[in-house]
Amino acid sequence: MSSYRILTLNIHKGFSAGNRTFTLEGIRDCLRASEANVVFLQEVVGENEKRRQKVADWPDSNQLEYLADSVWEHFAYGKNAIYEHGHHGNAILSEIPFKDFRNIDLSVYSFSQRGILHGKTEEGIHLLCVHLGLFEKERQQQVRRLIDYIEEEIPRDEALILAGDFNDWRGKAHAQIEGRLGLVESELKVRGKLARTFPALAPVLAMDRIYQRGFEVMTSQVLSGKPWKQVSDHCAIVSELRRR
Repeated sequence: MSSYRILTLNIHKGFSAGNRTFTLEGIRDCLRASEANVVFLQEVVGENEKRRQKVADWPDSNQLEYLADSVWEHFAYGKNAIYEHGHHGNAILSEIPFKDFRNIDLSVYSFSQRGILHGKTEEGIHLLCVHLGLFEKERQQQVRRLIDYIEEEIPRDEALILAGDFNDWRGKAHAQIEGRLGLVESELKVRGKLARTFPALAPVLAMDRIYQRGFEVMTSQVLSGKPWKQVSDHCAIVSELRRR
């Protein structure tokens, strides 16, 4: 495969902004309509017994399998936040088989559990799904760990896609990722600025990103209209990438 359609979205555990409505079915419909080959998701619930008992439409399986369904045959989940009644984390849905995958702990504080889900496809592409913390000092440490991990574990001549919710509205993490790793962010490449993706109803903060190397960015778009803005508190980004 030479052309890839990549999407990233923080699904807010399957709820709309303010947790007003359970929107997992709407999220699945939106993801299918996007026709993405690879989907990077954050805040995916692996298990939550309290929600299962209280939410009528809660899936019989976990959220990952429900969203992947029959569209993305290959998927991976990284358990980050663990609590008495369940857990949630990052996930990658892919049309391309994984060769292997692993989850790397990025947590700085016990109350803010974060990680990198790293999968490598059979085509040799590294997929890294990340969700960084809310606090600046926390993110600074996490970004250093992220960069060190990529430099130590992924050869510079191998293609990679790094996507997710960076919580980086000040752009400090971006400066390090761009400067030290030389990665290209898709919205910045196409539109000359990082995309505003939060909050979904009236986006003002640039939080979500798709970085890459080894590809040419063909198109990039923030999915901020209906029904996208109604299914989560973040907007999705979708980018067309062509492998060099």
